Amino acid sequence: MNTKPAPICGQHKQPKEWKQTTYVYSEDGITVSVPNIYAWVCPVDGEAAFTPETADELFKSVRQLLATAKESRAHQSLLKEYSVSVSSAEQLRPAA
Repeated sequence: MNTKPAPICGQHKQPKEWKQTTYVYSEDGITVSVPNIYAWVCPVDGEAAFTPETADELFKSVRQLLATAKESRAHQSLLKEYSVSVSSAEQLRPAA
């Protein structure tokens, strides 16, 4: 159990809540949305603060997805919207 107090939102002076949120990033006309990730979220305006580990993983994944989308756009693909879901290795194993 986490015994540390919740961080306080600097702008609204309210304790943040640990809950799922969606990270959205846009660049060069491409938007990447990563739903269902945990962060400390301000209850007033919904601004999320991610743990360093989560932030590192988000930035790496978003860079990869942006590169793929930009490559597709460069080839003038007819496909304009994609949805990708990644399962953990445990979910992919067949039941014994």
